[in-house]
Amino acid sequence: MHIRSNKEACMLTVTQIAKQFGISRTTILYYEKEELLMPAYRSGNGYRWYGDKEIKRLEAITSYRSYGLSVSSIRSLLDRKGESQTQILKDHFNKLEREIQNLRAQQKAVVVLLQEPGLLEESIVNKERWVEIMVAAGFTETNMIKWHQKFEELEPEEHQKFLKSLGISDEEITKIRAL
Repeated sequence: MHIRSNKEACMLTVTQIAKQFGISRTTILYYEKEELLMPAYRSGNGYRWYGDKEIKRLEAITSYRSYGLSVSSIRSLLDRKGESQTQILKDHFNKLEREIQNLRAQQKAVVVLLQEPGLLEESIVNKERWVEIMVAAGFTETNMIKWHQKFEELEPEEHQKFLKSLGISDEEITKIRAL
């Protein structure tokens, strides 16, 4: 049995700090591996101990993660290395804005299909018409590639069927699915 030292009395272990923040032990250990959150010290039995300073740092980390910032951006923000906080947050905002625009373009494509639901079922839509619909919905070439990649990732068999329904050759389907 380990008897807590005075130093450990006001500190938390990995499990305790994880529980306090509602995150997993694995996440805490990952943050340590990424050098985002280091324990204040390790006891002789190998326990990691976290104090007030580490708790405040973890509060910042979890806040930034909730905003969708990457671990590397959080590291830069916390260590104030390189880019300023303002620049990192502006870059993240712009990335989110691009993602929102892509999602809006996808919504528009779905609306087009909802307004003309028979398009796919009746095989009226061929590759050229589908590309026209996507462009009309605001998709760029890059957006279309991402759309196919996501479709392939999430539903590969349905993606194959969809491409076949557009009358695309097997050779071209293979190229599209490999994007």
